[in-house]
Amino acid sequence: MKSFPNPYQTLLYILCVIGCYSLAADFKAYLPSRTTHQLWIVQATEKGDQLSLSVDEKIDLGFSAVTIVAHPEKLLLYVSTNVGEEGNSPGATIILEADGSYKSHRSLKLEHGYSYLSIDPDQKFLLGADYRGGHIDVYPLEKDGKLGSRVAFLDEGRSAAHAVLPSPDNRFVYIPYVKDSNALLQYAFDKTSGALTPLDPHNANPPEGTGPRHIAYHPALPIVYFSNEQDLGASVYKRDLTNGHLTLHQVVDVVSEEERPESGVSASDCLLSPDGRFLFTGQRSGNEAALPNGINRYRVGNDGLLEHLGLTSTGEIPWGLAFSPSGKVLLVTAFGGGVLHAFRLTKEGELLPAVTLPIDERISDLVTR
Repeated sequence: MKSFPNPYQTLLYILCVIGCYSLAADFKAYLPSRTTHQLWIVQATEKGDQLSLSVDEKIDLGFSAVTIVAHPEKLLLYVSTNVGEEGNSPGATIILEADGSYKSHRSLKLEHGYSYLSIDPDQKFLLGADYRGGHIDVYPLEKDGKLGSRVAFLDEGRSAAHAVLPSPDNRFVYIPYVKDSNALLQYAFDKTSGALTPLDPHNANPPEGTGPRHIAYHPALPIVYFSNEQDLGASVYKRDLTNGHLTLHQVVDVVSEEERPESGVSASDCLLSPDGRFLFTGQRSGNEAALPNGINRYRVGNDGLLEHLGLTSTGEIPWGLAFSPSGKVLLVTAFGGGVLHAFRLTKEGELLPAVTLPIDERISDLVTR
């Protein structure tokens, strides 16, 4: 006699699978707006093979919000402006509900405005890079995520410090400088006090004209990647796990000198896929006829070296990049066009356009959770 499964059990299983898949695929994105002084909360929803983006909320923050970082574990976001009065620059800590929606926020008074914020792997410090002044500030994080008074400060006498990100082992910090400052400064990081001590040599001396901008660490290899703001591509450095020194391993130029306009083009963000198989860098162009806007795609080899796969077109001035928690969707802010782009990442490293959402112009940064 042939048996059939209990229809109620089958239905329950199907609903569970659908529900679990939906919960795993759906996520939120958080975008600070310098023009409307708001935090945009965007909902990404999967229905079958369709992805949709919708605006959940817009939270008034009361200042020109530019830069954002998410706490790795707590339901907290930290937001700053990029240009502020020294010693009295506005910021905010955003407290989220368990589902990622807005709960409340508290105002912060920061030492500078920041173009880049990061949290160390031990989640004890918030670090900020002040692009215009070239300053680096380190703040302690209390157990509940509250920000304390600054405990470490750097002023190297040069502007255009574009990022600050502790190494995965939390022992070293690297600070890239773009444009005429063109440098890659190396420090030992005291994960107890937050102090930064220059290494010897202090500067990893990136090739002239590269302008290392943003940072990505390989998840398994002692390799560090940088987007090259001026050279339009990416650079690869080996990291000595003992002394922290960086050694240039590869420079990938995606545009030849003959093709590159004299001005109006630069690279933006730098992001690895969560599995470490692909790297992405933004290509910003103020002259589409001379050079298109888009995302440069690279395959990461077993040795950490890069192979350029091509350029995926985007809206005007692609700036910030962020993966969905699943790593299957890449979000890109088009700074000049006021558009949020969503792409699906294929197993071959292609980016397939999925959906777009109109947002404020001049939104640069975003995070997801």
